[in-house]
Amino acid sequence: MTLHLQAVGLACERDWRLLFEQLEVALRPGDMLQISGPNGSGKTSLLRLLAGLMQPTAGQILLNGRALGEQRQALASLLLWIGHAAGIKDLLSAEENLAWLCALHQPASREAIWTALAAIGLRGFEDVPCHTLSAGQQRRVALARLYLPGPPLWILDEPFTALDKQGVAQLEAHLATHCEQGGTVVLTTHHSLARKPSGYRELNLGQSAA
Repeated sequence: MTLHLQAVGLACERDWRLLFEQLEVALRPGDMLQISGPNGSGKTSLLRLLAGLMQPTAGQILLNGRALGEQRQALASLLLWIGHAAGIKDLLSAEENLAWLCALHQPASREAIWTALAAIGLRGFEDVPCHTLSAGQQRRVALARLYLPGPPLWILDEPFTALDKQGVAQLEAHLATHCEQGGTVVLTTHHSLARKPSGYRELNLGQSAA
C-alpha cells in the first residue's frame, strides 16, 4: 500500500488550552519531518494525532486521501510507533520483548531479532531481563525494532533519549537511510540532526502556536 499521510486544518486542545490550529502537514515516502518547539507546544500530541491515537479538536487526518478513522487497520499495517517511554516489559528479556512487539505487526525470527540487537549494540544481552539493563540499553531494545522488517512509517517521540554519542550518530544514519530507501519518519527531538535526508524538513510548533 502506498503512503500519503496528510493533516488538514488540524487543531488540538489539551486541558482547555489550544496548542495549535489550522495546521497543515503532508507526508510521502522519503520524507523526514522533525517536530520541534518548547515544552507544552503540542509535539507529542501531534505525533499521537498522526498515529491515530488521539482525535483532533478540529480538522482531520487523511491516509491516501481518505479519513483516517475509516482505515485504522490500514494505518496499523503501515505504522511503527515508539513513544517517549521505552515501552518494554521489565521482566522479559530483550529477545522476548522484541518477539512480543513484532507479533503485533510482522512476526520476526529469532535470528532476525538477534541480528537487530547486535546492530543496535546489544550483542550478548539477548537473554538478559530488561530490568537489569541501563536506561540507554532499554532504549536500544525499543529502537531495535527499527532494524527489523516492518512498516514504512516510523513515528518516534524523542528517540535519542538516553543514547550516548555513538548511539545518536548511529540512529541518525539509520533514520536517514530509511528515508532514502522510501520510508517516512516523523520525530520529535530537541537534538539538532547532523544527518538529514533530502526529504527533511522541520515544523516548529512554537511558531505555529495559536
